[in-house]
Amino acid sequence: MHAASEAPPGDPALGGRNDANRARMLPDQEKTMLTERFSPRYLDLDAWPTSEMLAAMYEGQLYAAAAVREALGAITEAVDAAVSALRRGGRIVYVGAGTSGRIGVQDGAELTPTYGWPAERVIFIMAGGLAALVESVEGAEDDEAAGSQAIVDAEIGPNDVVIGLAASGTTPYTVAAIRAASEAGAVTIAIANNPRAPLLEVARHKILVETGPEVIAGSTRMKAGTAQKIVLNLFSTALMVRLGRVYRGLMVHMRAINIKLKRRAERIVQEVVGCTNDEAAYYVEQAAGDVKTAVLIGLGLTPAEAADLLARHEGNLRAAIQEVAR
Repeated sequence: MHAASEAPPGDPALGGRNDANRARMLPDQEKTMLTERFSPRYLDLDAWPTSEMLAAMYEGQLYAAAAVREALGAITEAVDAAVSALRRGGRIVYVGAGTSGRIGVQDGAELTPTYGWPAERVIFIMAGGLAALVESVEGAEDDEAAGSQAIVDAEIGPNDVVIGLAASGTTPYTVAAIRAASEAGAVTIAIANNPRAPLLEVARHKILVETGPEVIAGSTRMKAGTAQKIVLNLFSTALMVRLGRVYRGLMVHMRAINIKLKRRAERIVQEVVGCTNDEAAYYVEQAAGDVKTAVLIGLGLTPAEAADLLARHEGNLRAAIQEVAR
């Protein structure tokens, strides 16, 4: 395990060498973005045995995960700034094109079922529209005007948190959108995989994860995409924890809207309250599937009293339980 101050192990795509040796190793690619460079190591990848090919790809994934460690400080600052804005009623907005846009949608789409985050407070701005999730829209990522206009149309303001993703960090649509969001006073966060990327320059919070050349040159859905998803996993989960939607490592703000989630809710209530499964099921039913309310009912409150207590503590279950225990 590497200490937080250490760099990730040498990128296998660069023969394990550090940044200082990259230009010397690849003199013909000095002006090429790292994510677009080809690696001599994988020149004959298509001729390798399947097991060796997969091992090389796996090694690249491990490097991408390790590279995120260097960005933890920047992620921390972004989380703290975002929490302040969202407590004022802001929205979480994901901006991207192609693979990066899809990764953003994947992250944001989980916030409502997992943490009960209001669906109207999650916005997806994707080059080419949401249809581009499954089918490429030619030229959409190059449309700067469309990126800027999407921010205007969404009425982005100071309470909103706008996250721009681009492996290259140069995507015109995304850069223009984040620039417009910054000018509108929003908390803007850029996630990119190349240093000195324009996207990083226009955002208030800059998260750089250097994943280097891909095993297959330019296929940023691999190392770069993995790193972006890890960053978003950390960022959005930390947001939900700080906003009181997690208690003792449990998803207490979820709503039991189907059989699987109802069973999960019952287990959570049983764990927190220390009751039987039948009692937990009763509390969940009385709370209309709301886990926090069910917990407080299990601790002796009526549904109305539980709702009032949670409102007074802005939904923070820990604070509500502490008041009940006094």
